[in-house]
Amino acid sequence: MFIYKGVLLPYPSDNLVLDLVLLLLFLGLENLRIFYGWKGNLCERSLSSGLSLFILLPCAALAVYYLLLQTFVLRLEFLLSAVLLCFYAAEFLLGLFSLSAFSRSKGY
Repeated sequence: MFIYKGVLLPYPSDNLVLDLVLLLLFLGLENLRIFYGWKGNLCERSLSSGLSLFILLPCAALAVYYLLLQTFVLRLEFLLSAVLLCFYAAEFLLGLFSLSAFSRSKGY
């Protein structure tokens, strides 16, 4: 979509670079969040699951940025970001439930 917007829309080059850098940051944070959530769930570790939930907050902030604050917001981007935020809300609630279950379980 950034190629489409960069070619067809009068996108200022500074704003395009900012949006692309934030997108790469978003990619890195998402990979970390998914990795820690995966490890925390498999090992039933509270620390990894809690770290995944903590990383979820900046990911949600970046999703809100792409939903509302970027230079040009296409309808498809708006829809995808809104769906992503709904999934983030569900993941946050389920993550809190699993974190409390992991904290209550007895270790070996």
